Amino acid sequence: MQMNHVPSVCCFCGCGCGFYFNVSDGRITGISPSRSHPVSRGNLCVKGWHAHEFVYSPNRLLHPLVRKNGRLVRASWDEALSRTAEALRKVLEREGGGAIGLLSSAKCTNEENYLLQKLARAVLKTNNVDHCARL
Repeated sequence: MQMNHVPSVCCFCGCGCGFYFNVSDGRITGISPSRSHPVSRGNLCVKGWHAHEFVYSPNRLLHPLVRKNGRLVRASWDEALSRTAEALRKVLEREGGGAIGLLSSAKCTNEENYLLQKLARAVLKTNNVDHCARL
């Protein structure tokens, strides 16, 4: 049994700690911290140590879902994004940007969070932007 170590970045917050996925027989079996990573320097928080556990969860969403006739059904990305854009357009026309709010995530990079707030303010005309860490 050969163990491979695949470098990656933790997805749980904006720090970007470095670790290695421990891969055996094509399956992720654990995590090892990167000792040379400039952020984590060989350390991980409890979330980082368990960052691999959701990969094989049977509850993990793998495809977009849309509601049809009261039920969630699998959809293409094009359909899901089109429906979302149309729903946002209708709210903007009917209620204005103040009726829309965006929630960001510590799982996003700083650059992605910046782009989200630009989308909110410049396109959707709302200042209703929040983040779990309130950065």
